Amino acid sequence: MKSLKLDHDIAERVRLGEVTATWRLYDDKDLSVNDQVTLIDKVDPKNPATWKSVGTAHIDTVIQKRLRDLGEADYNGVGLNGAVSDALSSLRTYYGPQVDLGTPVKIVRFTINNTLPANGNAVVDMSSLLKEVNMYTDGGSRGNPGPSASGFAITDMEGKVVVKKGIYLGLTTNNQAEYQALKLGLEEALRMHVSQVHVYMDSLLVVNQMLGIFKVKNRDLWPIHATIQELLPKFSQVSFTHIPRELNKVADSAVNEALDEAGRRA
Repeated sequence: MKSLKLDHDIAERVRLGEVTATWRLYDDKDLSVNDQVTLIDKVDPKNPATWKSVGTAHIDTVIQKRLRDLGEADYNGVGLNGAVSDALSSLRTYYGPQVDLGTPVKIVRFTINNTLPANGNAVVDMSSLLKEVNMYTDGGSRGNPGPSASGFAITDMEGKVVVKKGIYLGLTTNNQAEYQALKLGLEEALRMHVSQVHVYMDSLLVVNQMLGIFKVKNRDLWPIHATIQELLPKFSQVSFTHIPRELNKVADSAVNEALDEAGRRA
């Protein structure tokens, strides 16, 4: 059964019958009219182990519009007010700064079949719900070598950030920080029991080395490259795609947040 994942406050309002629709961006689940879906309460968005079902629903309508074209009726039952600026801010919180007024929004309206009580404990097996994810990784060094950090963001296939982390590394190089980000992100995905990972990086060097197009000539990178190679067979699929820096802003922000925090503590 397909699923609709909801923030905790929205899930509670769904359970009470106050919310009967949701907006989705970058949604590749192909939700259709008459689909039956499981409603998932993301109790702690950063910890999939806490996610649980609040019931099931029947999809009544699915339409898509650009954000700027949404009318008053499109806000009914969604749990948002009718201000486009507020909607834009809210969507950027979940999907990242790339959201703008031209972004397509899928409006999914549903009828509740049944709900569980507020104290219900029907914990969902997230290993099945999150079997496939996108991962954005980045690393940076202020000095190269210099103070460095790695960052990664794991999203579900709808584009919602499930995990975002920045890790201060100490003194190292840009390339080492990039590789550490990849390693740390894959280790996190394994802890989440994910089977398929689509990795997106703005480091063309690391992507080409992971694809075997370039050899790893820097001896300092050999150990971590070997460690990552040992992680890959633990997934059913791992793909690597190079993206421009402007499409990697969430991971980049995690890097800079870790570096700034380390600087404040120094």
